[in-house]
Amino acid sequence: MNNNQKNFFDRLDWTLLFILALFCIVSVTAIASAQTSGQYGINFVPKQLFWYFVAACIITVMMYFEPEQYKKMAWYLYGFGIFLLLALMVIPGALTEERNGAKSWFHLGFADIQPSEFMKTFYVLALARVVTKHHEANPNKTIKSDFILLGKIFLTLLVPLAFIMKQPDLGTSLVFLAITAAIIIVGGIAWRIILPIATVAVAGGASLLWMALYNQEFLYNTFGLKPYQFARIYSWLDPYSYSSSEGYHLVKSLNAIGSGEIFGKGFKAHEVYVPENHTDFIFSIIGEEWGFIGACAVIMLFFFLIYHLTKLTLQMKDPFCTYVCAGIIAMITFHVLENIGMTTQVLPITGIPLPFISYGGSSMMGNALALGLVFSMKFHHHTYMFGNDED
Repeated sequence: MNNNQKNFFDRLDWTLLFILALFCIVSVTAIASAQTSGQYGINFVPKQLFWYFVAACIITVMMYFEPEQYKKMAWYLYGFGIFLLLALMVIPGALTEERNGAKSWFHLGFADIQPSEFMKTFYVLALARVVTKHHEANPNKTIKSDFILLGKIFLTLLVPLAFIMKQPDLGTSLVFLAITAAIIIVGGIAWRIILPIATVAVAGGASLLWMALYNQEFLYNTFGLKPYQFARIYSWLDPYSYSSSEGYHLVKSLNAIGSGEIFGKGFKAHEVYVPENHTDFIFSIIGEEWGFIGACAVIMLFFFLIYHLTKLTLQMKDPFCTYVCAGIIAMITFHVLENIGMTTQVLPITGIPLPFISYGGSSMMGNALALGLVFSMKFHHHTYMFGNDED
């Protein structure tokens, strides 16, 4: 092995690669078991393996570009993502697809593509560039400069969030808000600005939830909301009263996970029918077949992923890389918390997939774009270590 080959293998993030291989095994196993429900009559295992292959190709290509190049491309990628979201709104229905009342997909024949999955990573890059450039232009922080930065961040958020809410896609919108919150926190904005804003946001959310439960008339008359729009909240809080309608998925998921008990029923031994058990509700399959032990093992695997990404973030010497990694951590963490939370009644159902485990080409490619950035930053980390070639 020559020095160049040795240098390549030394700089590759083998830990992250190993974690992704474990996710692939879990994903394929869970999807293979989900096939026994016969909901679609399609074998999704080879399709998921294909998307993992596509993800590997994306990561490999992205790894060879340096972080500085991504910094230069940030606004171009952001603009491309906005273009895709706009095209989704204006292109005729034959080329787009509506699912569960949301127009979020391009129907390309060989695959259905969800642009918002790519936009998440493009948005992370754009925000990281905004914060980095702001700090370079304002080395001496003041309250005024922090408010200006906050304004820049919210302007960057406004356009993609408006398009995604228009679809409408509440789950993805919440992911964008989680990314924004994470970068605001690590972006150096003073806490005396962040805390009042966070307090108002939490109070506002709690007030809306209270009114949805006890003062619906005010929301109907003030905001023009309709009764059916609150059904998801009611079915979350009391799913068994809505077991034949909005609460059907949640009741089935709770029954499946609960019936798995400690050790589960075994591979392909699930008995509870759960719709979409190969995508959004794949954690129900894991809970029923592998029980509390298997579910905890999957959660621990996500914990190791987040821990590893956090450790890499703390090693970064370049601010742009730090902000990008923070946004990616927020994106993945929110997905995991929301998906597992919605299948166990901890959080309302929003239709968010479980990263690297749920079946889905767009989700897999979107996550590959995010981790491709991490692989790139680890691979080129020596460039930012004051001239030291060691990691």
